[in-house]
Amino acid sequence: MMEPEKIDSRILVVDDEESLRLTFKMFLAKEGYGPVLTAGTYEEAKALIETEEFDLIISDIVMEGESGIDLLRRVRELHKECPVVMVTGYPNINTATEAVRLGAFDYLAKPVKKDDLLRTARMALRQYALWREKNRLDQEKDRYRQNLEIVFRSVRDMIITVDPALQVVQINDRAREWAEGLALELREGASLEALPEPFRVFVEDARRVIDSHQEVAEHQVELESEQLGRVVFRISGVPLEGQQEKFSGAMLVFRDVSRLEFLEQRGKRSRFHRLAGGSPAMQTVYTMIENVGPVDVTVLITGESGTGKELVVEALHAESPRRGMPLIKVDCTSIPENLLESELFGHKRGSFTGADRHREGRILQADGGTLFLDEVGDISLMNQVRLLRFLQERTFYPVGGDQPVSVDVRVVAATNADLRQKVRDGQFREDLYYRLRVVDIHLPPLRERDGDMELLARMFMERFNKQLNKNISGISDQALRMLTGYRWPGNVRELEHVIERACVLCAGPTITSADLSAEIMGGQAPMGVAAHNASPQAAGGEGHGGGGMPDDGEEARIMRVLQQTDGNKAKAARLLGIDRSTLYRKMKQYNIPDSD
Repeated sequence: MMEPEKIDSRILVVDDEESLRLTFKMFLAKEGYGPVLTAGTYEEAKALIETEEFDLIISDIVMEGESGIDLLRRVRELHKECPVVMVTGYPNINTATEAVRLGAFDYLAKPVKKDDLLRTARMALRQYALWREKNRLDQEKDRYRQNLEIVFRSVRDMIITVDPALQVVQINDRAREWAEGLALELREGASLEALPEPFRVFVEDARRVIDSHQEVAEHQVELESEQLGRVVFRISGVPLEGQQEKFSGAMLVFRDVSRLEFLEQRGKRSRFHRLAGGSPAMQTVYTMIENVGPVDVTVLITGESGTGKELVVEALHAESPRRGMPLIKVDCTSIPENLLESELFGHKRGSFTGADRHREGRILQADGGTLFLDEVGDISLMNQVRLLRFLQERTFYPVGGDQPVSVDVRVVAATNADLRQKVRDGQFREDLYYRLRVVDIHLPPLRERDGDMELLARMFMERFNKQLNKNISGISDQALRMLTGYRWPGNVRELEHVIERACVLCAGPTITSADLSAEIMGGQAPMGVAAHNASPQAAGGEGHGGGGMPDDGEEARIMRVLQQTDGNKAKAARLLGIDRSTLYRKMKQYNIPDSD
């Protein structure tokens, strides 16, 4: 694997002797650095540093006209932080002193040996990479804080965060306006303990979170005061973690629901864009999409396979100001690893074998709109580096290109993997994880969506009724009980396939238990799948489940189905009862060739 300092290392070599310029360029290029640009005069070098960015500049001191010291001085005037290595055949104390004063990284005397040049370049680039990483992390923290503040201010609930001493750390605009209207001393720096009756419930909830480090579940309390009269508040509290998961206080979320309660019950949504479900868990998802959609921040969507993550992306895009621009979707598991970089960033003609034309990447195609990275947890560490750089700078270099491309793109990522565990295992970069997870939306598994089963089953029944030109009018109570009693490791996608099968087999006007598969009738997930989803890892979102793929003979079954479908991955995944990204993972696991 190429050393980190050699990735996209842009180097400028300045010397008025052409043979030395070309020799230095050859040494550096053969070592894996590049692109390496050269300049023969001060004016050429000056023009390059004023228009382009470099990771390292190697310059001769003695040149016709202005010297290398003048070039170093110009670099610093432009506030360039890249290291500069000075080279001269006439070393003396004055030039060395001036070079050090202007911040030269090192000073090499001619004739320069190849090993000395490469060692100095390696050390300079490593130091510069460390400086840039620190600078990026500082900027990232600032952006992360600003994005959180935007979301914090925009949500519709009232929010207060307090430290372990119950001092108010932050309060959003809605909570501040509410407190000012009641003449309550509730502002940054004030003590929550100062709240009078009947608002002591806020103090009690915050103290319970701080003492136990545990969440206080949402509950409703009646409050009565002269200003408000008798009202009902919905309150919940969660612990806050700072750096390195260190406990830093509590967050209270509350809302006056006394006037909204009846309207909320009447206006409870069962549909939102292409999402369906009226359960409390889905109401929370709808509210998150409404709050986050208009705010231009990066979103990470988590949840088991088949829960509808792609539908959430579409809803976020539709709720955003970018709704009229492209929504570009990238399934990171369906693209071979060696082609993913080109697929995302594009490539220049001749950049690699088979690149016979220029090609725009998916990122450029999404300019002005939204880029959806599905199964982002499966990309390699090398591509994680490039993705992180793009997210930080909003610029990228196409494969084989030497000019940066700037884009205006909102990134939404999704995964069914436990990214926290991947970070702990060293399989996913921590800085990329936090950069993607500015806001996270978790989709609940179907088994936790109380009351949604019948709604979804009837919705799919109506759809397939029309597609199959059937006259099915309902589902029997016994069939519904069986559907409700099943664990649904494949979630909504599996339910869709089950209802499609039932509609195909149904001979009368009603879907009955006889039209359901053996697994559904037994109320159990297939062997291996239920156990997997019942594991703690699955609870964290791994969830590769999918309706009917037993562990015994799994490889043989995948190969058999691929042969039956002539290598069509979409059809094969459908027959196997799993999603396509899971099929690609299984093929990679068993070394099954990815060919048609």
